Amino acid sequence: MQVVYEDNHIIIVNKTCREIVQGDKTGDTPLSEIVKEWIKNKYNKPGNVFIGVTHRLDRPVSGLVIMAKTSKALSRLNEMFRTGKVKKTYWAIVKNTPQQPEGTLIHYLTRNEKNNKSTAYNSPRNGAQRAELDYRLIATGDNYRLLEVDLKTGRHHQIRCQLSKMGCPIKGDLKYGAERSNPDGGISLHARRVQFEHPVSHVVIDVTAPVPNDRIWQDLAAMAQ
Repeated sequence: MQVVYEDNHIIIVNKTCREIVQGDKTGDTPLSEIVKEWIKNKYNKPGNVFIGVTHRLDRPVSGLVIMAKTSKALSRLNEMFRTGKVKKTYWAIVKNTPQQPEGTLIHYLTRNEKNNKSTAYNSPRNGAQRAELDYRLIATGDNYRLLEVDLKTGRHHQIRCQLSKMGCPIKGDLKYGAERSNPDGGISLHARRVQFEHPVSHVVIDVTAPVPNDRIWQDLAAMAQ
């Protein structure tokens, strides 16, 4: 992980596709614990360090994660995420070119807990949650395309599921229709930018994460409009 922003109340890190935000059954050290250790070492803090997780990124996804360093910031950030006051922009590498260079996708998602997968439908149905995102084609390479995605809702595997439904599964995402996995085991989805009003100081925070150190990412990012 790489720290891209820090103040007294919040810390924003750029995570790799191998790091988990919170502990799971794998027993791997979660990002929250790595950040605690980083703060402890940086400031020589004795005792426990407070870190509050405000949102999650799927393990195979890279990019920005916002964490709270105080309970005041945590409760306010939780409310901001709940009410959609944190704007999140993602970049996704896909093999297929979308039919339209930009547009809005609205689907209705159901989640299967057993295989940890969501399914997108074109019309409402029992138990389905409405999912909405805007996408835009921002770079075209020889073999891959780079899409910019603005999330309007935050559903389980939403971007992965909706882009796949559109016929553009994300590179490396076997679960949602990609042909092969990525060498690093991740998928080519990156939480690129976050914009929000600071929960305590109320200044506008606008942070962009560098893309992963990978040739395809680097080439497409250099071409991005």
